[in-house]
Amino acid sequence: MTEQISNGLPAHMPTLRVMPMPADANVHGDVFGGWIMSQVDIAGAIPAARRANGRVATIAVNSFLFKQPVFVGDLLSFYAEVVKVGNTSITVSVEVYAERNRLQASTVKVTEATLTYVATGDDRKPRQIPPLEDITRVN
Repeated sequence: MTEQISNGLPAHMPTLRVMPMPADANVHGDVFGGWIMSQVDIAGAIPAARRANGRVATIAVNSFLFKQPVFVGDLLSFYAEVVKVGNTSITVSVEVYAERNRLQASTVKVTEATLTYVATGDDRKPRQIPPLEDITRVN
């Protein structure tokens, strides 16, 4: 990922921020891994869709590591960054940090993942990713 700032967080803005609710957790207050995975997929799709300049679909979860548990009430920040672009695919790295005990401002890295998305057309079939200069001219 990119450079870190003094509190250990990536220097760029988070792609997504969300707080898990009781319905997202088991009876002990631990947030379900599947819920975290779905949020990671959403966060990763945002820069992938920007780079693809359109629709993308998840085709692979290359790696997924739960480093720390996530609890109801944690404020999660998802940092997503494109790490590789192919002809039709885009690989994104996602790091997740939990802000706990907001009065003491404790922040820990809880999850990291790498996902691959494929750019698709309206027919939902793979399509070529436009060159970066075409995207920057339009936007």
